[in-house]
Amino acid sequence: MLNFETKIKDLNVTVKFETRKRMKNLYIRVIDNENIHIKAGSYFNSIDAKIFLDKKEDWIYNKLIELKKVSLLKDEFLYFGKVEKKELYDLEDEKSVDEFYRKQANEYITFLVDKHSKIMNLFPTKVSFRKNKRTWGSCNFKNEIRFNFLLMKYPIQIIEYVVIHELAHIVHKNHSKDFWNLVETYCSDYKDREKLFKTFL
Repeated sequence: MLNFETKIKDLNVTVKFETRKRMKNLYIRVIDNENIHIKAGSYFNSIDAKIFLDKKEDWIYNKLIELKKVSLLKDEFLYFGKVEKKELYDLEDEKSVDEFYRKQANEYITFLVDKHSKIMNLFPTKVSFRKNKRTWGSCNFKNEIRFNFLLMKYPIQIIEYVVIHELAHIVHKNHSKDFWNLVETYCSDYKDREKLFKTFL
């Protein structure tokens, strides 16, 4: 068996490559969010395996992301993009975790809003927080911004990007070219941050 490291889009994975003389077909299995197992006949070499991985990249990537979502144990939770033990924060269930996220969001995201409002010279009339399954932030026509407090699960650069994104909506209420130009002015690597965000979703 041969093991080698590779990337599936922006994810690092280990590929366990195994060949067997009598095997006629090729088999691939995504073991977990970091490991892939390929079995094939002896005619199949590591270069063939890498070509095959490129062809199946989208399918493999979706499987990796799906497994990443369910990899957390019941006694763990995500905080700033890292897996933490609930007991270290005196958290017992989903409700207590949500309250923790809400409290941290009120403190940390509010700080980021104040910071970037001054930099961008864009000030919301109100900032609030709630739990939402689909929306991470919104800005209405009164320039009231609402954030999903579940953002506290993710790395700081993701949270900061969402803050800048919503502040930009104070000027542009759509996703026009002007809107994205404004976002890029204050977050030049926003596309990379969006890609990072997708690895967690």
